[in-house]
Amino acid sequence: MGRDVSIPIVDERFGPTSLSATLCAGGDEQDVVVLVHGLGGSRRAGYVQRAARVLHRRGFATLAVDLRGADRRGGGFYHVAQTEDLRAVCASAALRAFANVFVLGFSMGGHVAVHFAAGEDERRLRGVAGLCTPLDLQATQRHIDAASNFVYRHYVLRGMKQIYAAVSRRHQQLPSPPRDVAWCRTFHEWDRLTIAPRYGYRSPEAFYADRSAANVLHRLRVDTLLVLARNDPVVPPQLALSAIAAAPVGRLRVRVLPRGGHLEFARGQSLGVADVDPGDGVIDQIAAHWRLLVR
Repeated sequence: MGRDVSIPIVDERFGPTSLSATLCAGGDEQDVVVLVHGLGGSRRAGYVQRAARVLHRRGFATLAVDLRGADRRGGGFYHVAQTEDLRAVCASAALRAFANVFVLGFSMGGHVAVHFAAGEDERRLRGVAGLCTPLDLQATQRHIDAASNFVYRHYVLRGMKQIYAAVSRRHQQLPSPPRDVAWCRTFHEWDRLTIAPRYGYRSPEAFYADRSAANVLHRLRVDTLLVLARNDPVVPPQLALSAIAAAPVGRLRVRVLPRGGHLEFARGQSLGVADVDPGDGVIDQIAAHWRLLVR
């Protein structure tokens, strides 16, 4: 069991607010992993909780954070390159006692994490990992907006609309009327009605072109690991692989596993990054790899 903490931030449009997070620590850990949920999710998602349990067994503390608005309290709504939230987490009292910080992002949460690895001079940041993380936002939008991904798209948009509805109950100056947002059926519509106008872009395409993680790979500051699934229907590996050549030599490790789906990986598959039994699973292997980084 962890304890809930509140991390203050200021949203440039909606004013002072906070990030909700859950810190799980035994009291003597030196290393903490910040867990970043996927698009439309929250820190309470099953995949976040399962990863936290594995990391605790490996001796890490964890802080699972809701990006701004993901707690449905109406403080604002995030975009998928918003490193300001992770910067606030690292500067918070909740993480003050830890010597080393790692970030594990899930799906689009990994996209945020990659931006953080490239753009922040956080001296305690030692490593970042993204599971099923795309690097090209335009290609990702087109793929997820395809008819074949209706079920996933509907599920994620439902969560994002809940976030927007909570903001509308607290604030009047919104990018688009809540009724219009409630009717949107694609990610492109969502970005046109909310993200682009909220964050100063003339169109979704302008946002994708400017904020894709592919653009910042050449600036990676710390060890970054991407784990992809060959048969992932939501984020196929090509949505990341087309960009990886831009990364500095030795900074980016990419593994495409043959068995798994979106945020699910079968056991018995080696990442080749640490001398551990691959039967322990992907999160165990990432944890063992991070231990090597701070020896």
